[in-house]
Amino acid sequence: MIAHCRKIALMSEEVGRTTRTFLSPPMHEVHSYFREWMESLGMHVTVDAAGNLRGVYSCGRNAAPRLVIGSHLDTVPDAGAFDGVLGVVIGVGLIESLRGGKLGIDIEVIGFSEEEGVRFGTPFIGSRAVVRQLDETMLAKTDSNGVSIAEAIRVFGLDPAKLPDAALHPATIGYLEFHIEQGPVLDSVGLPLAIVAGIAGQSRFLVTFIGKSNHAGTTPMHLRHDALAASAEWIVLVEVTAHSTDGLVATVGRIHANPGVGNVIPGRVEASLDVRHPSDPIRLAAVASLRKEAEEIALRRGLTVEWTEQLAQPTVLLDRAMSLKLKHAAEAAGFPTPRLFSGAGHDAMVIAPHIPSGMLFLRSPGGISHHPDESVLEADVEAVMRTGLQFIASLNAEYGGDSSCIN
Repeated sequence: MIAHCRKIALMSEEVGRTTRTFLSPPMHEVHSYFREWMESLGMHVTVDAAGNLRGVYSCGRNAAPRLVIGSHLDTVPDAGAFDGVLGVVIGVGLIESLRGGKLGIDIEVIGFSEEEGVRFGTPFIGSRAVVRQLDETMLAKTDSNGVSIAEAIRVFGLDPAKLPDAALHPATIGYLEFHIEQGPVLDSVGLPLAIVAGIAGQSRFLVTFIGKSNHAGTTPMHLRHDALAASAEWIVLVEVTAHSTDGLVATVGRIHANPGVGNVIPGRVEASLDVRHPSDPIRLAAVASLRKEAEEIALRRGLTVEWTEQLAQPTVLLDRAMSLKLKHAAEAAGFPTPRLFSGAGHDAMVIAPHIPSGMLFLRSPGGISHHPDESVLEADVEAVMRTGLQFIASLNAEYGGDSSCIN
């Protein structure tokens, strides 16, 4: 499983770095890699209109109950080898472990085309498609080159008009996602696995301070309307706000100053804002406070400020019954599993409001993620595989299937 992830990490938009955004050219190579592997296992493989790779291991019965195992295939710039893609690799690896044995349920493995939100500033394009949440407004969003999501789909060789066909199969009984923790908790307690109880809500905005560009040498300080200085003052308050609220995290991860010249006062600055907390009221109160602070800073400095919402994702609690099945599966495989709340967003939070969903974390050594040094331990991957097979056996037995092929 680790070797598969290392090979896929080389399929990138950049030489020497793993960068793979929504429907970028290397995604064709990723699809081909998985297709060959899936088809060798007897899976029926398709790519839906949102660019999601989908492989179905059929039990051969019409309208059989279906378990979906999924995660995402895109990455952040200069990523590690395991975030997202490991969950897809494990899904196919579990099918491989069946050695051709037939179940009483169908298993569909989905490699979602987009989760990170890098190219269009809006995450979860892939999983939104399978729950029918890609509307015309979303499809019209554009990247930095002015290419819309709909156009990106067409350039990749797909047809946006067929997006309704991307919906989850009506016989789907649950969704399961395997993912690295992307944090230090499991590593700090020396455990390989954890059940994800829920996923913290997120608010993402583009915050634009608008002042006035002018000559850096001839404009007195008291007559300036410096958008970058205003945004810098506000960014410090973002950090102060997060420090003062237990459990809150707030990040300005990107700024763009215009005109971006050393001897010109910046007249316009765009800054990203990412705010997360397990409690929606606390998160929303923090956003309101930060917005008020931005407006006061802009007013005092003779600027204006604009807010563009890019994501409003409420906190999601994952299905208790699915979580209990995962816990029992892990225990049967010999692994204790604490319950954790995820501060990172995952495709499961989009799918969970629609079908019963569960997540299993595996340890991130050093708590490192979204970085080339991201890693996993072989023993932990084995723990995930053993737990996954136990879970499939339990679900298969529940729906009357023969689990003799699962060991």
